[in-house]
Amino acid sequence: MSKNHVNWGVISTARIGRRAVIPAIQASYNGRVLGVASRQIAKAKSFAANLNIPQAYGSYEALLDDEDIDAVYIPLPNSMHREWAIKAANKGKHVLCEKPMALNAVECVEMERAAEENHVRLMEAFMYRFHPRIQKLIELVRGGEIGRLGAIQTAFTFRLEDKSNIRYKLELGGGALMDVGCYCVNIIRTLVGMQPDSVSASAQWALSGVDGRLAGTLYFEQGIIGQFDCALTLASRQFCQVAGSDGYLDVPRTFLPGKTSLEMQEYHAGKPAKTHYIDGADQYQLMVEHFADSIQHDRPLRYPPSEAIANMHVIDALYRSARNGNQIEEIL
Repeated sequence: MSKNHVNWGVISTARIGRRAVIPAIQASYNGRVLGVASRQIAKAKSFAANLNIPQAYGSYEALLDDEDIDAVYIPLPNSMHREWAIKAANKGKHVLCEKPMALNAVECVEMERAAEENHVRLMEAFMYRFHPRIQKLIELVRGGEIGRLGAIQTAFTFRLEDKSNIRYKLELGGGALMDVGCYCVNIIRTLVGMQPDSVSASAQWALSGVDGRLAGTLYFEQGIIGQFDCALTLASRQFCQVAGSDGYLDVPRTFLPGKTSLEMQEYHAGKPAKTHYIDGADQYQLMVEHFADSIQHDRPLRYPPSEAIANMHVIDALYRSARNGNQIEEIL
């Protein structure tokens, strides 16, 4: 590894890599994309040429065998995360893995173990957490700006008509909760700062067996409640409202805010709304720079694998509840 940068390899030519993560690495001060792998060498070469990536590999194994690669980004279907994260770790590669990190908490634990045994970093790619507005939101909530935290409401939905899309394939780890609802679970847990004791959920199931829509509730100590809904079948919307005993915060476009300057509204009864202005940022770039910095300087990750495991425990419980008629399920 160079003193100045981390050499990245990308396993797959997925759209999220092409549109967001690869450009973020290329723009970062401490990373460069050295290669991309596909199971079709022609596809890998075309992808690499279009994005000015030096190396193309005709298999994932070939990329992992390249000793010049320090870290890999994995945007494969959810069902393939565990396999290739473990293979990467066994080759001594650090791993940034798309969310959700695996199909369930058990798989996440196996991935964490492989990373620990091979002394490499492993992090789930929830990029929204690195945006300055989310950092400001956490600061306001934990600083008591709205009083005692009581309730969080959030949503992430969009309409996907293409039923052949991987998000509609049960065997690949599809479903609304796995694709976008995991963000809602994550931000609720992050703002409360602990795991819920139990959850409940209701779902509408697609013909393929995945959840096309799901609504859930997370129950915390001291009566805090987090509620969310997610969908592959509704109009695009994303928001988060955080209510406390003295006021509430409203965060539009919570998870995909873009790179322009943003606002966040703070409300208190009988007072004019207060607007917090936040400078624009590339949350993907901030994420990959943090990850590379952790590797280069041997610093702890802000969000270690244990955080991904905890998030997946909640998702597992939400699915149990949805399949069992909305009954309350404890977090394992």
